[in-house]
Amino acid sequence: MRYWVVVPAAGAGRRFGGAVPKQHWPLASSTVVEVALRPFIADSRCVAIALALDAGALADQSLRARLSAKVLTVAGGAERSDSVCCGLEGLAGRSAAASDWVLVHDAARPCLSARDLDSLLLAGAAQPHGALLAAPVADTLKSADASLTCERTIERAGLWRALTPQMFRLEALLAALRAARETGRTPTDEAQAMEWQGAAALLVEAADGNIKITNREDLVVAEAILAERSRGGKQCV
Repeated sequence: MRYWVVVPAAGAGRRFGGAVPKQHWPLASSTVVEVALRPFIADSRCVAIALALDAGALADQSLRARLSAKVLTVAGGAERSDSVCCGLEGLAGRSAAASDWVLVHDAARPCLSARDLDSLLLAGAAQPHGALLAAPVADTLKSADASLTCERTIERAGLWRALTPQMFRLEALLAALRAARETGRTPTDEAQAMEWQGAAALLVEAADGNIKITNREDLVVAEAILAERSRGGKQCV
């Protein structure tokens, strides 16, 4: 099979803090977003990658010079869903067909393993609507009021954390995101936009340390995961 990729990377990462967005912070002798691109650049099944950037990153000639020829840079939008739309439109202009599979991956998830990528592609290709990597909730969940007083314990059975990549057909995903925008709704991920159109995706359990960079401590964890893999150690962290 062949597939295309969209990586929305135009966000400011305000929770991370600092003058530089988290996706451009140093990691493994590179940057977070560049490391996040590597699994797709290395995969011959991936035709091209649309990387949606903010105006400052788009103008960064050093960054653009470091990117693979497989990467198409496009201007991102105000919201994640806007950036994904821009990426999808950019891929359509690069001969991606309406029925082609597109994987959307967080720029702040630099630890996607080849094993998880293969699992997603294999399971998703057999689904009518697509699939996404996910992890079952392991911790006890509490509901709190405005004062952070615990109100109740939430049953965690059947609850999953949505990860990325998320895998959908190009035309269907673009239509779902456009429909959400037209109705004034902003999906938190691509699977939610598809759900609003009545298209339920398959959850594919992630086996490895596919963490998302949210704070500075996450960079340390990501560095350790990548270092262990480079030494040929166990991939499941």
